[in-house]
Amino acid sequence: MRKLMYLLPALFCAVAGLEARAARTTYPVVFAHGMAGFDDIAGYDYWGDDYGTFVGDPCDGFLEITCNSYIDSNQKAFIGQVQPFHNSEVRGYDLANDTEGFMATVGASKVNLIGHSQGGLDIRKAAVELRNRRGTPVVRVLISVSSPHRGSPVAKFILDLGPGITDVIAALANIYGNIVYSSGNDGFAAAKQLVYNDYSSSDGILTGAKQFNEKYPINSNYANRYASIVTAQTGLSVNPLLFILRNGFFNIDGNGYCVDDCNNDGAAGKGNGTATDLDDDGLVGINSQQMGYRLKYTVRGFGLFDSIGTESSTGYVSNINAPSSTQMTSTAAIVEQDHLDVVGLPPDTFDEMEFYAALIDYIAYYD
Repeated sequence: MRKLMYLLPALFCAVAGLEARAARTTYPVVFAHGMAGFDDIAGYDYWGDDYGTFVGDPCDGFLEITCNSYIDSNQKAFIGQVQPFHNSEVRGYDLANDTEGFMATVGASKVNLIGHSQGGLDIRKAAVELRNRRGTPVVRVLISVSSPHRGSPVAKFILDLGPGITDVIAALANIYGNIVYSSGNDGFAAAKQLVYNDYSSSDGILTGAKQFNEKYPINSNYANRYASIVTAQTGLSVNPLLFILRNGFFNIDGNGYCVDDCNNDGAAGKGNGTATDLDDDGLVGINSQQMGYRLKYTVRGFGLFDSIGTESSTGYVSNINAPSSTQMTSTAAIVEQDHLDVVGLPPDTFDEMEFYAALIDYIAYYD
């Protein structure tokens, strides 16, 4: 009954013709999950609403209601499946394989990529990998959501808990569950990927977001358009789990300008000393999230389709390791949701269905 009540507004609008739908993209959309993802995160469906319906599932069946009524019935979308815990070299390569397989299945020559959290790094690796395989750019629009392009203090905090890999994995398991112990996962590599600088100079491996950004830059040879959604919340608004992490252990404080990691917290930039202002989403600071254009999400209310457009005031981040002060500190166009709300982890009041429909509509304009 609750699900039916939740779906009634969308059904009414679709039947009455009052609610516009997202335009269908020319090329399919592939969704790339973040750390701990694919089927679920913390027990809840990834890339779904609060009831587990995939945001890219079109209503293409007779009287189908467990679908996204805001997207075109012919929209093609797919969720990539990569290793939940590993670096973005491994995950991005796996994503490229998944994407090629999907493209072959649907007969697509190009594709659009949306990545959440670490998935926003993975899609850049996948775009380069696909271009190298095919000799031509394959990705049209590449969009990150809440991604730690310049590192996250949470990753360094976990690595700093102790010298052994056991401590790192145990810390990740406390956050994400026992999935971290599954075969093929490497929690240590996953955490080192999301620290801005190389975490260890003695392990013989150059890691970290800074080095990754140099290898997989923003470049039209790999994708036609790059853009990002920046998220943040204040005070008690964040998910309880994230509130405990952010306020119980450390202050992410992600709204200060500095090109490199000036306060050695694992992320480029610094803070202003205030823990609860609108500067992070519980895991990633706003000074880490913009890549390419920053996108602005506008909620238009019942009967009117939400929209996503380009925020002009923050400009274009073409060098991920060298954004401007405005790009690292501005609160313009921030989506006021925490890191997990935007992929359907309750409790929240966020309309994932319409948000991703608006994102698909944005992609359709450029692909």
